[in-house]
Formats: sequence, C-alpha cells, structure tokens
Amino acid sequence: MRPRLTRRTLGKAGLLGAAPAPLLAGCGIGGGGEMVLSDEPVELRIAWWGSDLRAQQTNEAIEAFQKEYPRITVRGEYKEFGAYWDGLATTFAANDAADVVQMDEQYFNSYSDRGALWDLNEAAEFLDLSKIDPELLPTGQVDGAQFALPIGSGVLAFAVNADLFAQYGMELPDDTAWTWDDYADIALELAQRGGGDITGTAITGGVDVGSLRYWSRQHGNELFAENGDVSLDPGLLVEQWEYYAGLIASGAADTAQQMVEDTGAGVEGGRLATGKTAFGLIHNTQITALRSGSGADMRLLQLPQNGTPANFIKPAMYWSVSAGSEHPAEASLLVDFLVNSREAADILGTERGVPANTEILEYLGPQLDESERMAVDYLEAVVTGDPIRVTPNGGSSVNPLITRYGQEVYFGETKPEDAADAFIAELQGEIDATR
Repeated sequence: MRPRLTRRTLGKAGLLGAAPAPLLAGCGIGGGGEMVLSDEPVELRIAWWGSDLRAQQTNEAIEAFQKEYPRITVRGEYKEFGAYWDGLATTFAANDAADVVQMDEQYFNSYSDRGALWDLNEAAEFLDLSKIDPELLPTGQVDGAQFALPIGSGVLAFAVNADLFAQYGMELPDDTAWTWDDYADIALELAQRGGGDITGTAITGGVDVGSLRYWSRQHGNELFAENGDVSLDPGLLVEQWEYYAGLIASGAADTAQQMVEDTGAGVEGGRLATGKTAFGLIHNTQITALRSGSGADMRLLQLPQNGTPANFIKPAMYWSVSAGSEHPAEASLLVDFLVNSREAADILGTERGVPANTEILEYLGPQLDESERMAVDYLEAVVTGDPIRVTPNGGSSVNPLITRYGQEVYFGETKPEDAADAFIAELQGEIDATR
C-alpha cells in the first residue's frame, strides 16, 4: 500500500512543516530535521541526466505519481550527462537544487560529505528501503547513512555486432574462456577481412573509469584504497594504454580521432551502431538503445578475464533528496513511487538499469522484451569479483581526468608513463583538497 498524505503528529508543534536549514558550504550531514507532510499543495522539482527516451518515460511516471497524489505537482528538469553535473553544482551552490536529483556513484560521496543530501533513513515513513537488493543498498551509504538510493544495476559488457561476424565468416568468441590476446587477434582479423570498410573494435579501454577499474582489478589492484587515497599502480595504467595503442597501430581498432568523434555520437549513433566496428564497451542495459539504433544482431559478451574475475555490479544511478528541499517528505514519496511502485515500473522498465527493487524485477520479468531480457540474463551470468570501493569525496573528476589523459596518450601527445603519473597526482590532489 502506498503511504497516504496525512499530517503527522509531532512531539513539538513548532517543528510541524519545518524545512532543513539553508545549505552551507562545508556544513555537516544533510537532513537532521524531521520530515512531515504539508496540508497545502506542494510543488517539487526533479532533475536527471539522460536521453530523450529517458525524459519521455520519466515524465510519464511523474504524471502517474501526480494522479495518485494530486496535491503534489512535479516539474522535471533534464540535461545531457556533462551539462547536468555543471548545472547541479551551480544549483547546490546557490541553495536552489531540485528536491530530487539523479545521482551517480562517482559524485554522491562528494555531495553528502558537505551536507547536501538527506539521509534517507530518516524518511522511513514515506520511503521503503526494504525491497532494495541488499548487495546494492550499501553502495549509497556513508557511515550507515543512506544518502543515495540505488535505482538499478549495470555491469560492464562487450557489445558485439554478430552480423559483421557472419558477414566476414567468423565465429563469435567463447566469452567464458577468451583472453586479451584472443580479443586483439579477433579484432585484427575482422579488420583485415573487412578490407578497410570496418575496424575490429572501438577503443574500449583507458579513457573511462569502468575499463580502468576492470584492468587494475584483473591484476589484484584497486583504483581507490579503503582510506580514500588513490591506490592505482601506475604501471598497470601504462600497460593498458600500451595495449590499446598497439591495437590502433595494427589497424585492429579505431583511431584516436574516430574515438573522439564516436563519443559525441552516443550509443545509438556511434560507429558500433552504424556497423563501422564490431566491438564496443557498454553497460549491459545499454543494449536496448544499441539494438534499437543499429537494427543489427547485437550480442553481449563478457570481457576477457585472464583467469581473474574483475567485473563488478555497479548501481546504474541513484535518487537522492536535496538537503535544501522545503518538502523532503513529499520528495521521499516521489522517490518511493519511482522505485517501488508497479505503476512506475510499467513505464520505466529497465531503462535506468536492471531494477534494484527485487520484487519489481520479478514483476517485470514476464514483460521484458528481447533486449531487456538479454540485459537481465547477462547480469545473472556474468562473473564478478569483489564489490568496488565507492569513489571518495574529491574523486568525482576521475572519469573526465582519465578521458583527458587517455586521449593525450592515444593522440601521441604524452608518453604513457608521464600521463599515468600525472593522472594519479592530479586525482590524489583533488581528494586531498577536500580533507
């Protein structure tokens, strides 16, 4: 049963309807007050990043929420990923953030550390956390406080164009046994059989935090230590860059220029979707957009393991409630509806990842289309290692940093050894600056 919009009895009448104090830079943990529902009509704002499809689905879910709670009006705001974080930083600094914000693993620690987010444990009357996968729920916590609620989960995968393999008379690899050497050989053979019409693979490593974590974990290393310091072995980053530089030089992989152009094209319009290359790195739930954009027989394969499970299940994204929200109870009701209701699940499906709510995932099972079923089956089959360590406060720039340094290496502007040392020093410096 959904929570009802009734007024809560409080021990102190003076707290009825109170909002948290204005957000201040460097202040303590978000929340701290008591959540109550207003007797008056309430207007909320909710912000997210993503595609036009995500915006359409989210707005439909908002409409369903407003029908159930007619005294709450919700205004949606969305941007593409990069612009979203720039805008979010600006609105939080101005104490004008949306009531509900879509959050990412790389960022929520930085926001929660300065008191920008509510501890959702305080919203127990309005937001049910009990149905969330117990392995995912802690990924949104800091010292037991639930600052971010996992929406869905995803895991790294190689997307492969099976049509290109068939066209050039090649068999798909056995993804339970192949190695990085096998991957390089297959990509090169595809490129050679293609006669210049295709490359075997996109550049699938060394320019994003997911591939960096995977590579380091295969060698018993982690990007971050338990104390939040950067623990990456620079030699492993050099090794990863040199591996892909070799693929580029052989003609097996896209060029650095093609990589940059591909990034701007997105999943649905990139070289993998348009049949210009056979392999790409994605999260499993992106297979729906990829298959839709390409019209090709796209499959999901596990990354080469080299004997060491290194993949990891990552919350695709989270919902958080701004500590500056004047209506945190109603905001929590909105989050509850989006994550826990069948009405929202019917609309949102797996677009934000395989649902973190285990009961919702079971409910959606019979409704999943072929692409969604492929994503769920892959998540269940993939071999994973230990959970990753949450990005520490100050580490939220890790992805743009590795992209910048990786591009410098692949364009031949910086030596791998120099770039690896500079990347680690800059990232550690940003973490140190928050302490």
